[in-house]
Amino acid sequence: MHSSSRRRLGAVALSTVVALTGAACSSGSGSTDTKGSDSGTYTVWDPYPQFAKGADWVKLLDACGAKAGVKIKRTGYDTSDLANKALLAAQQDNSADVLIVDNPVVSTLAEAGVLTSTEDTGLDTSKVDPNLLAAGQSDGKTYGTPIGANTLALYYNKKVLKAAGVDITSVKDWKSLTAALAKVKAAGKKGITFSAIGTEEGSFQFLPWFWGAGAKLTELDSAQAVSALSLWKDWLKQGYAPNSVINNTQTTSWQEFAGGDYAFAENGTWQLANAKKAGFEYGVLPVPGADGGSAAAPTGGEFVTIPTQGDTGRYATSRKLATCLTSTQNLYDTDTTLSYVAPTGEVQAKQVAANAELKPWVEAVKAAKGRTSDDLGTTYPKISEQLWKAVQSALSGAKSPEDALTSAQAAVK
Repeated sequence: MHSSSRRRLGAVALSTVVALTGAACSSGSGSTDTKGSDSGTYTVWDPYPQFAKGADWVKLLDACGAKAGVKIKRTGYDTSDLANKALLAAQQDNSADVLIVDNPVVSTLAEAGVLTSTEDTGLDTSKVDPNLLAAGQSDGKTYGTPIGANTLALYYNKKVLKAAGVDITSVKDWKSLTAALAKVKAAGKKGITFSAIGTEEGSFQFLPWFWGAGAKLTELDSAQAVSALSLWKDWLKQGYAPNSVINNTQTTSWQEFAGGDYAFAENGTWQLANAKKAGFEYGVLPVPGADGGSAAAPTGGEFVTIPTQGDTGRYATSRKLATCLTSTQNLYDTDTTLSYVAPTGEVQAKQVAANAELKPWVEAVKAAKGRTSDDLGTTYPKISEQLWKAVQSALSGAKSPEDALTSAQAAVK
């Protein structure tokens, strides 16, 4: 890629980045930093500002730099700030040497000419699970490699289910899940909580049901899509899910579940630490597909990418840094710290061997799918916005699920 491609950056790319960020990612604040003038200094930008100097993550960056024979100048940014700064830095030919960025933003940065492809740099991605790698692919090329993934599944309260006479092994599809919710309600407890807020979080949480029905993001008004939205609508109508889901974020939804009265909550790996503090026994079940099996849930997590540089001679060292950060041992340590599932089968097996509680999450990640997969690229934010608007319209009673999704598809076109 050449500097001319960078001139395509602008308001459209910036607004796309803002729309994408925030569903399943780290957050915080960081200060502006630029590339060191010393040619032996390489810059790394990441979305982990919570890790200060002395943290294991920062020590790993320094160790990888030492292994490559260079010094590391690292800055941690808030996720949305990072993506926007990457776009602006590319305009000025002042990009970081290594950029670790939220996976749905990869295709946006790639289409804007900000990132090199693995073909350009020789970065090896052969061990990465294909479904996770797909989140960083656009127009047949791969841009970087995942450092880890998180996704959604169903947490369940064992005490509530036992009191309602529900055997969790019987929950295998939508029909059996709905039957379990009916038993829970009859026993005087609450069914399921989730986030259906009118933002990317709402789309993120709806996608496992949407994809679990066999629907495609290129056809929002399909019969399968209608069946997924009808499922949620019926749960509210029957009192199996609270009306609060319309305004729930993933955090407030979790707080409802943590109160101890709900049987199920749809949420992510990032709640594992909170689950252990909840004060009741819990389990985790992959979101079931309409007719059984694990539904594809959307992947969160970041990609290690190599931005385009005016001095292409820097790519060889940048590749060494990216390779070091995603080596087997380093992936294990980093993904444990971030509560991520590793992107390779080898490290996933090591994670489960060390912590059996991760087994359902590994299964969920193996069935997961990138939001920008299927070459949706920068069209995904437009689709997602119409999807969450349709969910809001249907759950609030403003429109039927069918009419809401028909309107959504028309708006996308």
